[in-house]
Amino acid sequence: MSRAFVFPGQGAQTIGMGRALADTYPAARAVFDEVDEALGQRLSSLIWDGEQETLTLTENAQPALMATSMAALRALEAEGIGFDGVGFVAGHSLGEYSALAAAGAISVADTARLLRIRGKAMQQAVPVGVGAMAALLGLGFEQASEAAAKAREGQVCQAANDNDPGQVVVSGHREAVERACEIAKSMGAKRAMLLPVSAPFHCALMEPAAQVMAEALAGVEIAAPRVPLVANVRAEAVSDPDVIRALLVEQVTGSVRWRESVGYMAGHGVTEFWEIGAGKALSGMIKRSADGVTTRAVGTPEDVAAALA
Repeated sequence: MSRAFVFPGQGAQTIGMGRALADTYPAARAVFDEVDEALGQRLSSLIWDGEQETLTLTENAQPALMATSMAALRALEAEGIGFDGVGFVAGHSLGEYSALAAAGAISVADTARLLRIRGKAMQQAVPVGVGAMAALLGLGFEQASEAAAKAREGQVCQAANDNDPGQVVVSGHREAVERACEIAKSMGAKRAMLLPVSAPFHCALMEPAAQVMAEALAGVEIAAPRVPLVANVRAEAVSDPDVIRALLVEQVTGSVRWRESVGYMAGHGVTEFWEIGAGKALSGMIKRSADGVTTRAVGTPEDVAAALA
């Protein structure tokens, strides 16, 4: 039996996440302390006692979700559950950074700083209101890509997240994304709806952010992960630090190939997917993308106890 540790992306953040882990496990609390110190701010106070709106700002949500994922991992490790039997790590968008921190490729402090830079750069790449993202439900990736292409009309519109066989997210200029929604409905989509996001992630409009990340990543030490990373933009396993660095830059403007990544892991013997951190969004996507696999979400002390049992 092979297991994969997978890590959630933006949208999973909630006020109070990780607090029970920090209260129960000193090793989990140490993660939040380390992130606070790396960022020079009490991010943990925002996560536990702040406003949802402030936490949802991209520059806060990204390091906060990583901190929560790492706290959950440290809690598992404190109970003797580590990487034994784990074949791969993977993460959805920013979750790829959590996966690399979990696998020891990037230090927690460096990961926090990178995600703060990434969040700010992604927010600043496009003026608010210019871009948008929309979820197309009931269309496959090829159809969604076709709808995006038809909707372009000289603007940017591309399939950004291939989440599962019936859910693809498109990203780009707001008008083009709105056109894609109408085209998708005419193609038989069950639903096509704009998402409450602050910027059009994973499309060509993010090129300024990709340049910022290329510079930021150039100054950070990346080691080979203890198990291979299944990278978003390739949907296959990578371990070479230079390749990982390049793919993290590419990922800013590239599609998150989550459905294919899950298929790759399942095809390489993974039968159990553990979603480490906040929420359970990935677990649903995984079940819809691969037959005969089990999922487990680990984000609270109760989840850790259940995993032990």
